[in-house]
Amino acid sequence: MTRLDLDPTEQIETPPACDGPRSLLLEAREVPLGGVRGMTVHRALPQRELPMVGAWCFLDRFGPQVTTMRVEPHPHIGLQTVTWPFVGETRHRDALGSDVVIKRGQLNIMTSGAGISHSEYSVGDGPVATDALQLWVALPESRRHGEPDFERHVDLPVVDLGGGAAAVVVVGELAGIRSPARMYTPIVGAEVFLPAGVGVTVPLEPTWEYAVVGVDGEAHVSATVVAENALLYLGIGRDAVELESPTDATVFVLGGEPFEADIVMWWNFVGREHDEIVAAREAWEAGAERFGHVVGHGDERIPAPPMPTVRLTRRRRDRRP
Repeated sequence: MTRLDLDPTEQIETPPACDGPRSLLLEAREVPLGGVRGMTVHRALPQRELPMVGAWCFLDRFGPQVTTMRVEPHPHIGLQTVTWPFVGETRHRDALGSDVVIKRGQLNIMTSGAGISHSEYSVGDGPVATDALQLWVALPESRRHGEPDFERHVDLPVVDLGGGAAAVVVVGELAGIRSPARMYTPIVGAEVFLPAGVGVTVPLEPTWEYAVVGVDGEAHVSATVVAENALLYLGIGRDAVELESPTDATVFVLGGEPFEADIVMWWNFVGREHDEIVAAREAWEAGAERFGHVVGHGDERIPAPPMPTVRLTRRRRDRRP
């Protein structure tokens, strides 16, 4: 997914120190993307109060809605895109030659490395029901300058939490169960289903920070109510979290080791310095080979927006354990 909205106030945050347990409840903001898509997304990350959770630096939910998705070729650097659908089918094409359709229960994960481009279309000639999460993971120094890659996984492991509750380990590791998706920092992303009236304990890694995102229904997370599209930041230093719901509910658990560096994030790029972002933008506008050419497309592409008139500021985090 590409960002057509750019809020300069997002470039400066004063987040809570990552030095202990927290209970920070944040509402996702509604972002109209406009253009030929006419789509609206709910954005849970980044926020002024919380620019990252581990290496997770971006989270959009595009749905539930009936729309025609036509996201033309656009670039990425320094990140992995994680696409996790709930409803509908999406066609992904990229500069590596990938051309796949993803649907419920399947995972697309694209690693940009130093540069890649891709497109995303809903399947069908007209508006269709669509609902999915798209998340970005910041790449560490050891991987962000490397080659691009793409993976598709259709068989993901499930953790039995008891009482009919279960967690699909989408990426990373939860309760000793690991996803086959290749990640480059210690991390977890898991979809957790909670049957009505069932309480469960989800084990956590105390040295990681975590958040729980409401997907469907109303979940109670350590006594805090998390509604659909809300995000509850749990901080660091917890060895478990208690989940329950009066009705069937689904949440998405994000977590990971506090990220190794402060990042600069602008448009579709994740870097470390302002000048690095400028260079990537100029390369995309010049049609540089760095981003390749998306299979099945001609000259259509999304142009980069103009750079802001001020230097981009790093998203600073206090990563004390």
